[in-house]
Amino acid sequence: MFWHLVQSEILKMRKTNIWLLLFVSPLLAFAVGLATTETTEGTINEWTTTLLIMTPVHTILFLPLIIGVFTSFICRYEHKDGGWKQLLSLPVKRTQVYISKFSLVMSLIALNQILFMVCWISVGLIKGFTDPFPTLVMFKSLVGGWIATLPLAALMLLVSMAWSSFAAPLALNVVFTLPNILVANSENYAPYYPWVQPFLTMIPKGDGPWGGFFVSFESIIFAIIGGFVIFFAGGLVYIRRKAV
Repeated sequence: MFWHLVQSEILKMRKTNIWLLLFVSPLLAFAVGLATTETTEGTINEWTTTLLIMTPVHTILFLPLIIGVFTSFICRYEHKDGGWKQLLSLPVKRTQVYISKFSLVMSLIALNQILFMVCWISVGLIKGFTDPFPTLVMFKSLVGGWIATLPLAALMLLVSMAWSSFAAPLALNVVFTLPNILVANSENYAPYYPWVQPFLTMIPKGDGPWGGFFVSFESIIFAIIGGFVIFFAGGLVYIRRKAV
């Protein structure tokens, strides 16, 4: 039954062009990467320099906003014409309904991350980079950035389920995404701010705790792990108690 729910969510997405948003931030980052000729002091090689330039374009504004759009859209049909009542009246577990929606959102984010990495590699090939390709840096940036979106996706899915308005969750997401430009450079607030975690986790710099991803211990424990547990559990509790 779970996979039927996932297929149903995919079918809803295929009926629209909303999936085209997956290409927005990777293509913009690709254009910036091609247009930039400056080098960044202190980086390992040309590949890492280009990743430093492209990552802010992808993560500071567009990635959090795209997450908000996907989570709002994936609940849109249920908010129309008693869709929640029809769905939750079916012989399906409410937990499976929630997890199927969350799984599709995270799958779309994973595709977005892969497209970004393809664009990054394409910039390097077009420019003819001769430095060794940083495979470990790519892995940390790709996977770490995806993991860092978990709490934000869980939070926005919870808000999208609770609010029947399609625009309201988007507006809320925009309000909290715009400060990323300032928060990203703050040592006091950046480790705890969910919207800025994808940027912090993807930007190449010294290894984080345990020689892991490019992020501080506080970000891993509080913003990413702690935020995900709280928001994901909140979504499960909400859908289980949601009146039909």
